[in-house]
Amino acid sequence: MKAMVYYGKNDLRFEERPKPIIIEPTDALIRLTKTTICGTDLGIWKGKNPEIEKIAKEKYGSFNGRILGHEGIGIVEEVGSAVKRWKKGDKVIISCVGHCGQCENCQKQLYSHCLSEGGSWILGYMIDGTHAEYVRTPFADNSLYPLPEELDTDIAVLLSDILPTAHEIGVQYGDIKPGQTIAIIGAGPIGLSNVLTSQLYSPAQIIVVDLDDNRLQIAKEIGATNVINSGITDAVSEIMKITDERGVDCAIEAVGHPLTWDICQKIVKEGGHIANVGVHGQSVNFEIEKLWIKNMTITTGLVNTNTTNMLLKACCSGKLNAQKLATHHFKFTEIEKAYDVFKNATDYNAIKVMIEY
Repeated sequence: MKAMVYYGKNDLRFEERPKPIIIEPTDALIRLTKTTICGTDLGIWKGKNPEIEKIAKEKYGSFNGRILGHEGIGIVEEVGSAVKRWKKGDKVIISCVGHCGQCENCQKQLYSHCLSEGGSWILGYMIDGTHAEYVRTPFADNSLYPLPEELDTDIAVLLSDILPTAHEIGVQYGDIKPGQTIAIIGAGPIGLSNVLTSQLYSPAQIIVVDLDDNRLQIAKEIGATNVINSGITDAVSEIMKITDERGVDCAIEAVGHPLTWDICQKIVKEGGHIANVGVHGQSVNFEIEKLWIKNMTITTGLVNTNTTNMLLKACCSGKLNAQKLATHHFKFTEIEKAYDVFKNATDYNAIKVMIEY
């Protein structure tokens, strides 16, 4: 089968790979019908996760590449002997996080920290992922979701990762309530997903900050009440002006950069929340000397996917109109071009690139 394979920093190859097989009785083998690319995949490509090679060499003695990708939909090709929910031919949504459902962390719904081998986020990271014609999914009974016939397949792919990530780590951890004022710093795929999922809780104001006018325009189209281009306007001053110098109830950090973190810590009012969703690759300046007195809450996290079923129902009912996030479409044979477009998203006005088989 064809697959997009990571061999090391800046070394990504579209090549022939063996078709995966069932290893554990709880596995399922899925034939992909649509996938997408995540910022995390780009981070791996750029060398942000050298532990991929390190752990493989420690475990197997060598590293022979890793198929990237942790999002997608497909058709069940084969199931292990212990799989009860699925059968050959079922159409499914693949979750980015798998879990055993039995360990201590799973009992607390901390599925992203499942203690069993094969659990947590491992697709396209510790095991081969979805940027291939077939993928093996561990703990299939807990890690796949039914794909309704009526659901737009572009939206279905977003349920693999960015919608539950935004909802759980941004909106729920940020404790957003009706009538509040929130600021989302970063209007990439995750930031825009926070714009969408926050509206399930009826905030009065949704302020979005970014450097890209195209992304800010999309943010307005899907529900933002105020947008700020931080390359033109000082975001902190403008947000304080909008909020009568009070600040916001919740600031969602959706980039993973010291500058966007700094905006967040300067705009939250007393008793408020900073919900960090962005993936940080370097330290930030944490102004504890100013924040300690504010009675505020700071949260971080990796998605648990414990709200995917709820979001699936919301998408089917039309409550989450996420179609605008799917801006570009490619055939699987064009996946190298799709990677280039997503890597240079600003040049192409790209949000999410959809890859169909």
